[in-house]
Amino acid sequence: MADDETPETEETADETAATDAPGAEPAEPAGPQPSAKEERARAQHAASSQRPSRTPEQRDAERRELRRSKALARARRRQQEKAKRAADGTPAGTGTPPAEPKVSTPQLRTGTVVSSRADKTIVVRIDVARRHRRYEKIVRSTSKLHAHDEDNDANEGDRVRVVESRPLSRTKRWKLVDVLERAK
Repeated sequence: MADDETPETEETADETAATDAPGAEPAEPAGPQPSAKEERARAQHAASSQRPSRTPEQRDAERRELRRSKALARARRRQQEKAKRAADGTPAGTGTPPAEPKVSTPQLRTGTVVSSRADKTIVVRIDVARRHRRYEKIVRSTSKLHAHDEDNDANEGDRVRVVESRPLSRTKRWKLVDVLERAK
């Protein structure tokens, strides 16, 4: 080697002074710093390598012990709740009462018969006029529904009242209640 070249393994005077001085922080290594994600990965790897390796039987025994302790804790908690209910006067075995069955009244609609050509079936047009929530404008809409007319009583143009019913066919879910006004 030439005299003006120094080998890379030798430290320069500045670096040795910085590392030998008491209380001085060591110089940071040159190069890119690891990201937070890499540091977490290194820490996790170090923590997992410090754990003693266990056999599958040991892991199973630990799992069973943990489950047993949790089961005992649940049993204690249930006993406390049972004692609390007994102190309140609530009889044992009664939890939340069952929900009452929903009793719904069938919908009634009034409309005009558009067609009565099919046997025992009428098509009723329901006209609805509502005020728009935001714009306050009257919005008109119509819907047609098929209704069961057992006696073929209604004719085109009649005002009728229909009631909701069980499905009677693919399209019929309504029944004729009465004819309010006959067509002229």
